[in-house]
Amino acid sequence: QVQLVESGGGLVQPGGSLRLSCAASGFTFSSYAMSWYRQAPGKERELVAGITSAGTSTNYADSVKGRFTISRHNAENTVYLQMNSLKPEDTAVYYCNAGFRAPLMSGYWGLGTQVTVSS
Repeated sequence: QVQLVESGGGLVQPGGSLRLSCAASGFTFSSYAMSWYRQAPGKERELVAGITSAGTSTNYADSVKGRFTISRHNAENTVYLQMNSLKPEDTAVYYCNAGFRAPLMSGYWGLGTQVTVSS
């Protein structure tokens, strides 16, 4: 059974940083690209960042380029999202899923982790 468990969210002031983690199980993690998505209230879920299976290539939404960094640790079946210079518009629930530019396991979304950027 595929499981995706996100963690690391919280309340942070503008300009602050957070590091999100996603622990994956139930599939061969090292064979899949992985991505982070986010969904703000009243908005559709959007792609934030993706990373190839070996971690050799990444892609980012224009809104987070230069501020967010996606990485992965295949031995620990975990993908990370380092978020710096956070802005109020980054407030959302953040999710991970397999795939580089689109979710490959859309039937297996986790609960996500809430990120709130506010003073």
